[in-house]
Amino acid sequence: MKNLLLLSLIISQFAQAMVQDSAENRPLKVGVVGLVHGHVHWILANKEKSNIEIVGIAEPNRELAKRLTEQYGLSMDIVFDTIEEMVENTQPEAVNAFNSTYDHLETVRYCAPKGIHVMVEKPLAVSWDHAQEMVALAQKHKIHLLTNYETSWYGSNKEAYELIHAENAIGAMRRIVFHTGHMGPVEIGCNDEFLEWLTDPVLNGGGTLTDFGCYGANLTTWLMKGKKPESVTCITQQLKPELYPKVDDDATIILKYPETEVIIQASWNWPHHVKDMEVFGTTGYVKCKNGLDMEVMLDEKKGPESLTAKALSKGENDPFALYRKVVLEDYQLKPYDVTSLENAKIVVQILEAAKKSANTGKTVLWKDLYPSKTN
Repeated sequence: MKNLLLLSLIISQFAQAMVQDSAENRPLKVGVVGLVHGHVHWILANKEKSNIEIVGIAEPNRELAKRLTEQYGLSMDIVFDTIEEMVENTQPEAVNAFNSTYDHLETVRYCAPKGIHVMVEKPLAVSWDHAQEMVALAQKHKIHLLTNYETSWYGSNKEAYELIHAENAIGAMRRIVFHTGHMGPVEIGCNDEFLEWLTDPVLNGGGTLTDFGCYGANLTTWLMKGKKPESVTCITQQLKPELYPKVDDDATIILKYPETEVIIQASWNWPHHVKDMEVFGTTGYVKCKNGLDMEVMLDEKKGPESLTAKALSKGENDPFALYRKVVLEDYQLKPYDVTSLENAKIVVQILEAAKKSANTGKTVLWKDLYPSKTN
């Protein structure tokens, strides 16, 4: 009898291990909502690398869907006109939204009550009103709601974080500066479907202020461990109104913290593609020139040193692999992680304050715009 009980226990443990192993190794079944975002090529090209299975696509533009499915070897049989049809026919566990930022809210409205997890492209929402509803829905229905920023996958940013916080290598942060953007979405050849909403103040929530200002707001919130600024000041310009008549194409955002100043320079007027970060402390600085190249100065007498950052580890080195870990393996994001909902919420608040400052020509106090009961 004892032998039978022991054998039964071994079989049970083996079965549990097989189920766990299956969950850890099988692909995440995802639906793609919209193909109008230029970043959609990221997921279409990365499906095998990230261990995800694209089971369905919701996109009413059949010509666009045909073009992209042919490019990436996908079947038009998994393309549906609406998210409702796509979910009903393919039963995804999670969706990735590559629609307009304005449509993120509708995506969450539909998916959250069905227990379908959502990852959106940056930023989370076009406005604080939209963001609050999305957060409430995610919390009520206990789904993961993540936001994907390209800079989340830069090894240089992670090494900078470790130097600043784990090693205290540059002292207390005093100034953080971001340069983000490129020559302009028209100039770099974004397709018409992308431009149609990217340059619309309603569908995108703004121009370069939201398109590129969000990166600095996201990384700042992470570096500041969720601390919110005391004030936000922003200046926007239309340097190319003939190309971008409805939105700003240049924005400078200044965030004031008790002991730190942050300057976010977002523009569609750079002579090159740029997403860099410079953090100056009381004793040194760290500069992330791109995803890997860094410059660090810990002692002025010794001068700066050039470094090459390590690439992020497998499973944490791209948005879809991390998304899979969160959904299937119950991977816990760290507080105010760059992809987390708590971080994304503050980013939208910063962008909303920046828009108000630009529109009024005045500095916006955080406590006035976001009283503690709604903060």
